[in-house]
Amino acid sequence: MPRRIEKIREAGVNELNAQQKELTEQIFRLRFQLTTGQAEALKRLREARKDLARVKTLLRAQELSTASQSPATKKAQTNG
Repeated sequence: MPRRIEKIREAGVNELNAQQKELTEQIFRLRFQLTTGQAEALKRLREARKDLARVKTLLRAQELSTASQSPATKKAQTNG
């Protein structure tokens, strides 16, 4: 499990966006499998949801860090 988290953290923004799209599609397919009664789909669905949450959390953190750096940079340029 920790390896998966490290792998996600090392990914860039473009990779995270691609993973987000892939996981969303995977969750969609797994929900269909779950309705057909495949017990294995439940475990994979839970894992996919958690991975999607991790990816979204990292994307949001990077977005906030970029946004917090931008105003500081703009202020330094206007004051200088």
